[in-house]
Amino acid sequence: MNINDFMAVAPVLMVTLAACTTMIAEAFRRQREVAAAHWFGLYGLIGLGGAIAACVSQWNQNLVGFGVISVDNFSVFFNITLCAIGILTIVLSLGNADRDQLPLGEYYTLMLFAIVGMMLMASTTDLLVIFVALEIMSLGVYVMTALKRSSVEGAEASFKYFVLGAFSSAFFLYGIAMAYAVTGTTRLDEIGMRVASSALDPGILTIVAMVLLLVGFAFKVGAVPFHMWTPDVYQGAPTLVTGFMSTGVKAAAFAAFIRVFLSTLEPLRLDWAPVVMVIAALTMILGTVVGVAQTSVKRMLAYSSIAHGGYLLLGLVAASSAGKAAMLFYLVGYAVTNLGAFGVLAALATPDRQHDDVRDFAGMWRERPGLSALLTFFLLSLGGFPPTVGFIGKWYIFNAAIQEGMYALAIIGVLTSVISVFFYLRIVVMMYMSDETAPEGRPAVSPVTTVGLVVAFAGVLYLGVLPGGLLSLAADSVASIF
Repeated sequence: MNINDFMAVAPVLMVTLAACTTMIAEAFRRQREVAAAHWFGLYGLIGLGGAIAACVSQWNQNLVGFGVISVDNFSVFFNITLCAIGILTIVLSLGNADRDQLPLGEYYTLMLFAIVGMMLMASTTDLLVIFVALEIMSLGVYVMTALKRSSVEGAEASFKYFVLGAFSSAFFLYGIAMAYAVTGTTRLDEIGMRVASSALDPGILTIVAMVLLLVGFAFKVGAVPFHMWTPDVYQGAPTLVTGFMSTGVKAAAFAAFIRVFLSTLEPLRLDWAPVVMVIAALTMILGTVVGVAQTSVKRMLAYSSIAHGGYLLLGLVAASSAGKAAMLFYLVGYAVTNLGAFGVLAALATPDRQHDDVRDFAGMWRERPGLSALLTFFLLSLGGFPPTVGFIGKWYIFNAAIQEGMYALAIIGVLTSVISVFFYLRIVVMMYMSDETAPEGRPAVSPVTTVGLVVAFAGVLYLGVLPGGLLSLAADSVASIF
């Protein structure tokens, strides 16, 4: 071990230290000291802010820590994105988590440890470490799903997520075992060299390993036909947890997905690309068509998340330089937009009512004009309306597909995007054009929550009007692993 090893893992260590600090503070907090629990979010903000500062200093450094942690621009980009997701989630939680009857110490601790797993997934160059990081992330999210102890739906969703997650982890682990049997290593760079040397005749074990790894990743990104957990978990989990898992888990899973398939398994692209193309098409279609029929906004956003996963898979198979950068840009834009939308839902919820049925938004603009405007903007971004980041992200993804000659997939993407506008605008119509009476009892919005929503709004608008800076950073980062 030397100083470079610790410099490479400095961002992860900072988040881990913040998680441990929060856990210890919760252990020593007296039960009646409710006010002290609100400081736990501050520990997370300090740790995540320090991690971002450390990541910025690592740009263009190309360090390797402990032999398996790669500090390239790709990992730095994703670590900054994941820490930013954590910061925005904590800011939105400071005004809502306590009202949602979540145990704050456990909530912030589990979130930070889950982010540690996410950051390791984006940084490691070893399949076994990816699996360990995946389990660290997953265990945190499993428990967060059932963190509201009075919620029967949350307990059921957590159990389903755990069982299906364990099932997918078994596929992933068997894929690692098969890859080791073929190549004698779990290091991604060495696997890539051995796969490249036998790309013309990869052998049945190599194909089986590739398929098993694909199943594991497809589950985590919510791709069809491994999407069955998504609607129930999104609906049953606390709203803030749903927003966190819909963005952070997806970003971390795609980071590892890109590193394994677009870099290590690139020589086998002719074998896996057709399968991913079919999965992408089915994911876009199912997420959109089934989403139209939903009356619960959280379930609708769950199917929306599935559809957006299909758009990201479209960028994965359209693996030109533009397509790779478009995926990273899309992930950031989707994360900011989705966190904003779930932040509005969390601000409207009460301990005994989630206010997530479409009819709950009837005439909301009269009572909550500011929240109505923000939610409208976030929904329009998810639907791909200009001048939002959702429009720019989809433009780059579809343009990359067209450049690679994938016209059928591009057409499916455009058509499903147009259809998805229906269920986004249905909420907008309900807010502004319905004569029904909105339900009473919506709580006041805290100043901290307002700040978080305004930051999300500013991010969606800025990236929609001036996307060049982020797209350039995305291109530089993804180029570092090819």
